[in-house]
Amino acid sequence: MSSLKILNDPIYGIITMPNERVMELIQHPYFQRLRRIRQLGMTHLVYPGANHTRFHHALGSMHLMHLAIEVLKSKGHFILEEEEEAVIIAILLHDIGHGPFSHALEDSIASGIRHEELSVLMMDKLNRDFNGRLSLAIKIFRDEYPKRFLHQLVSSQLDMDRLDYLCRDSFFTGVSEGVVSQDRIIKMLEVHNDQLAIEAKGIYSIEKFLVARRLMYWQVYLHKTVVSAEGMLINILKRARQLAKQGHELFGTPAFKLFLANDYTKADFISDPELLDTFALLDDSDITSSVKVWCSHPDKGLSELCKAIINRNLFKIIIRETSFTEKEMKDIRETVKARLGLNDEDCDYFVIEGKLVNNAYSSRSDKINILFKDGTVKDIAQAADTLNIISMSEPVEKYYVCYPKY
Repeated sequence: MSSLKILNDPIYGIITMPNERVMELIQHPYFQRLRRIRQLGMTHLVYPGANHTRFHHALGSMHLMHLAIEVLKSKGHFILEEEEEAVIIAILLHDIGHGPFSHALEDSIASGIRHEELSVLMMDKLNRDFNGRLSLAIKIFRDEYPKRFLHQLVSSQLDMDRLDYLCRDSFFTGVSEGVVSQDRIIKMLEVHNDQLAIEAKGIYSIEKFLVARRLMYWQVYLHKTVVSAEGMLINILKRARQLAKQGHELFGTPAFKLFLANDYTKADFISDPELLDTFALLDDSDITSSVKVWCSHPDKGLSELCKAIINRNLFKIIIRETSFTEKEMKDIRETVKARLGLNDEDCDYFVIEGKLVNNAYSSRSDKINILFKDGTVKDIAQAADTLNIISMSEPVEKYYVCYPKY
């Protein structure tokens, strides 16, 4: 154990690597790539400190998983050594399939395949490289292992992923509303009928956890300026892809140019194993470098969008609870076309509309179970004595439109 690496995390202090196998995974290029992918996409344009990476988050989640397993073992739950290692590996690699700028470009690099699916494909590839030593971790990640509570520690409404990103994102953005008592929540963990649960005395920590999640979505993840910036970046890639398919020369790294020129799907990643390695070469720097160079591209739509992002001249955004009518959208488009001298095709890239959904807790999916001393279990929405939790069980939807400031 004395030879194992340690690191100093700004949230938790000293983190010790569990074993050599985990260290080998962390040293792999697939994982090291996460150092170059921002956790919060374009959020740094609103909160300057939000430059932390998926690498930070993965290590923090691994640390919390180790603490959670120790708590459950101390309460008499039998967890084999190989199961402990596997669930730690599963949480360590849970985000390994993220592309540049994380969620911001989820559907812009490759279509029809989510980062979770890419994570599984990368884990399968790593499993082959490590001679099958990740098989149990992959079973837990896919929820194919008999002890379901292990999967719930990796992916559920009360997993170590959410516990870490709330604390970490709150710290780096400076938004104190996201601070949660992760130590107490982990110490209150229990298992009942193979389902993850929380001891009843930890109910208020869970209530605060859900409130923090709701507030962080409005103040950080769905912040209006972040929504505008990410919409602009998505449209930059749409325009670049269109130009690439038309044969226009675009600056870009070889890997990035390949994905711009082709609409790859999940089937392509499965049929062509080398495509996964090419995807693993992409990170934020590929996008940022290209956007900087494209500022001087002869295509007006692409260059104007790129200059707006680089100089942080972001689109105005209007958010409201009702959708925008066809007449309202037509009026906005006509005004933008006239002010900027755009044609109909170019205008599509300068007017962005969509819907925001904030769902802090859903009792229709994996529930957060509260375990009482008499052995009864209640969903947090029924067990909580505040109306806030019940109301947060329903999603809040808002509509938005973004366009250049005049």
